[in-house]
Amino acid sequence: MGSCAAESREPRQVRKEAAVSGPLWATQGDLIRAEAFATFEHEAEFEVHGRITVNQLRIFIMARRRLGQHFLRDRSVAQRIVDAAGISVGDVVVEIGPGDGALTSLIVEEVSYCGGSVVLVELDVKFAERMAARYRDNPDVRVISADARDVALEDLPEMRGGRGYKVVANLPYYAGTPIVRGFLEREYRPTSMTVMLQREVARDMCAHPGKMSLLSLAVQIYASPKSLFTVPPSSFRPPPKVHSTVIQLAPLSEPLVSSELVDDLFKLARSAFLGRRKQLHNSLANGLNMTTDEVKEMTTRAGIDSERRPATLSIDEWVLLLDEWRKVRETVVAGVDGE
Repeated sequence: MGSCAAESREPRQVRKEAAVSGPLWATQGDLIRAEAFATFEHEAEFEVHGRITVNQLRIFIMARRRLGQHFLRDRSVAQRIVDAAGISVGDVVVEIGPGDGALTSLIVEEVSYCGGSVVLVELDVKFAERMAARYRDNPDVRVISADARDVALEDLPEMRGGRGYKVVANLPYYAGTPIVRGFLEREYRPTSMTVMLQREVARDMCAHPGKMSLLSLAVQIYASPKSLFTVPPSSFRPPPKVHSTVIQLAPLSEPLVSSELVDDLFKLARSAFLGRRKQLHNSLANGLNMTTDEVKEMTTRAGIDSERRPATLSIDEWVLLLDEWRKVRETVVAGVDGE
């Protein structure tokens, strides 16, 4: 099939079923044009799987679009991702959403050479079954059919003794952010995450002060992110309408904000980013029900100019601002209790 991406759309030859008795079967050409072979090992399996109706094909296409699945077809990109993961002796690698296995075969090959193990977590039952069948004779590969956010990895035999693990994945656009945040926020965090995301999302996660966002903050209080390389739509089937970027996240030994203060941090940050283009003394006054003068005093104590915009603050400055805001709240509570 090659790596040249074709358009993802329903077959051009959509025929009316009104004049046809019985089901209308899609041709092999229909399947190729619709990129349905992204779910098969190769065209020959069309004969093994049997025929598929035009209506079934439409359902298949709609389902794949809803899941946001774009299958990596450029082997050189897959190899770069696996190389970037830095798999070493004895590593446990968790691949999220292996799909049809573009990354998987390379990961398994590398891990087998290094004497480690692989855990494949796949939400789509059919893909999970296919991976289980493909690696049923490989004791180093475990397949789990589940949402990656719900899997208690620490309970797996591969993780016995709190063993570290690395995450490698081509994440679906619709779930990339919640999956990354879910792994960073859990107590049993990976030692690294090498993942491919929509370029704009990756850019937000890796942003520096001046272009920070709520997502930048949500990621960087838990990990140090690094953008590695960009991947064009032509590397996928069907080709997405956006570019992708591979990033690497190195989780911190301890989050920069303790778990009991995270909610407060995001209440503060959300208030600021509601007026993203506004200066801090305006956006925070509106969001925190404070006067402009009170906000100015608070930011001054934190060593931050209140005329700055929220996107310019560093993680350390957000932590300082959070500390001062908590002091303000404690003072208010103490004043009320003393009345």
